[in-house]
Amino acid sequence: MNVGPGSPSGGGGGRNRRRRGRRPYRSGQRGGRGRERDNSGGGIYNAPMDHSYRAAQAGGQGQRRNRPGFAAPYVPADPEPLPQQREDATSRIFAFVDDLFFQAKIQETARKLNVKVEFVKNDKDLGERMGQNGDEKPSLLIFDLNNANAKPLTLIPKLKTKLKKGTSIIGFLSHVQGDLKQKAHEVGCDMVLPRSAFSQNLPQLLRRHGAPEEEAPTA
Repeated sequence: MNVGPGSPSGGGGGRNRRRRGRRPYRSGQRGGRGRERDNSGGGIYNAPMDHSYRAAQAGGQGQRRNRPGFAAPYVPADPEPLPQQREDATSRIFAFVDDLFFQAKIQETARKLNVKVEFVKNDKDLGERMGQNGDEKPSLLIFDLNNANAKPLTLIPKLKTKLKKGTSIIGFLSHVQGDLKQKAHEVGCDMVLPRSAFSQNLPQLLRRHGAPEEEAPTA
């Protein structure tokens, strides 16, 4: 092969040129050849990474961050309030609840729905309130199953026997109290809900049981 002034330096064979072309690029290498290999993909590209795609992905996944793969929980809409009742209207719902947080929640929900709810401490207190209603029986009794003063596991079977099927009894407790839930069902509690589910369904429960009974149609 001819060797002249214009020939590549480092020898006169193609083999040498191929060997030099395969020499790996070293990190931190300087010079024009190193930069050419960087841009052509032969070495490691050290340019700053564009993180805009991460922001786009985060925006699309933000709604599923708490529960990946699941849709947002269904929250029922609050029902329409009942017609305004008279001040002397009898209460059809009684609650054995001494927890101040749930007392305030029940009172506020009942006020929005125009439903009257009375809080009682024990069976004697309930008997006095029911006596003011005449022959009308309560439609709903609410028990905080952790209310030790009311003794719910002892009182529920007595009330169930006395009031029969005309009154629904609902209790709420912590979601981890599986044994207490089973005992409440055994003594006659119609429905036992975790605190969160009770709070979520409270408007529907008050609306359903707080409505006055329809008068029987005349002949």
